Amino acid sequence: MRDRFSLFERLGVQQLGRALMLPIAVLPVAGLLLRLGQPDLLGIPFIAAAGEAIFTNLGLIFAIGVAVGLARENNGAAGLAGVVGFLVATQGAQALVRVPPEVIAGLTGSALEAASTSYKIKAVAKIGVPAGILSGLLAGGLYNRYSDLKLPEFLSFFGGRRFVPIAAGIAGLGLALVFGLGWPVLEAGLDGLSRAVLSSGEAGLFLYGLLNRVLIITGLHHILNNVAWFILGDYHGATGDLKRFFAGDPTAGGFMAGYFPVMMFGLPAACLALYRAARPARRAAVGGMLLSMALTAFLTGVTEPIEFTFMFAAPALYALHAVLTGLAMVVMDLLGVKLGFTFSAGLVDYVVNFGKATRPLLLLPVGAAYFALYYTVFIVVIRRFDLSILGREAAPVAVVSAQAVAAGGRGAASSRPWAAPATSAQWTPAPPAFAWCWPTTARWMRRR
Repeated sequence: MRDRFSLFERLGVQQLGRALMLPIAVLPVAGLLLRLGQPDLLGIPFIAAAGEAIFTNLGLIFAIGVAVGLARENNGAAGLAGVVGFLVATQGAQALVRVPPEVIAGLTGSALEAASTSYKIKAVAKIGVPAGILSGLLAGGLYNRYSDLKLPEFLSFFGGRRFVPIAAGIAGLGLALVFGLGWPVLEAGLDGLSRAVLSSGEAGLFLYGLLNRVLIITGLHHILNNVAWFILGDYHGATGDLKRFFAGDPTAGGFMAGYFPVMMFGLPAACLALYRAARPARRAAVGGMLLSMALTAFLTGVTEPIEFTFMFAAPALYALHAVLTGLAMVVMDLLGVKLGFTFSAGLVDYVVNFGKATRPLLLLPVGAAYFALYYTVFIVVIRRFDLSILGREAAPVAVVSAQAVAAGGRGAASSRPWAAPATSAQWTPAPPAFAWCWPTTARWMRRR
């Protein structure tokens, strides 16, 4: 496993996963503005337009965020290079895309020009997020490679960081050629991938939910989410489960709905099970932390603090959690529930997006069942296999410190320096220098 992680590090995949979180962080404000501006809420068009602007320009936002996230010291010059690369790639591809004859059949003059332009804009919009990610990757890599470049004196103005946007523009030309000339192949591939995944039904949803939780260990789940949320499917030019949901697609939300029972109900129940399974002496110490983590998961859908408490300490328990996440995707789909979020599957997103959801009230009985299921599974597995996780850690072994000996009136002349001190407060951890021999010494002292 460690070799696999080191491979991911060498390839930069984990760093890419972390870099993707920067542009994703803008989605909550975009979704909030878009929803609040809708007629069924505040009915303020300019607020809705402000939120829509972020969704429309997600490719550009990803180009900036990924470039800055990958660059050394997160330097903003890489973000500028990402913008240059993205604009060159998309606008160049738009000029190269060929319009199918059936799209412009029978049109002439301005109608022909308008139809051609509209087709090209929609075609490039479909690959906006992938183009943004690729532009950011190129810009971040070029910054790390050429930000310290030294040029001859007469070209020194264009050296160092100023060279990076120039190089990114040249790289963007390469992307433009690939996207523009290869558009028929890319379109067929994207449509084929969308149909294959969306037609796989419950099996595809289960596999997606399972892999999403498993890949959290490596950080690669962000890449998986980007495919599901921003690429799959097409609804009037909006691609991806998340974008299609907010565009009003009644079939969107299947790749998000299954998270709500797990994040709002299941993992908080796991926190309760961890508290009940904790050693009585440790419950007060871990109770406040578990309550805080449970509330965070319920309100916002941020579950990593909970998952990392048992991910490595109890891998089998985490595997069950991954399976239950996949099953939640299947259950919600079978019930016809379509829910969406901009940040994560917490109460805030559930309430804000309630009006756009399909059969959202069914979350409550499913959530109650998942609360009982998670609590039962966790409490039984922890106690049955006596797992050493949060609240059940082995009690530390203690020794007598020199200060405790002196305070207890047992000096060098004492005939039994190993004798226990008068109070437990006088016990301190074993010195590291003697840690290797301490277990044997401790047993010998207890026999004395």
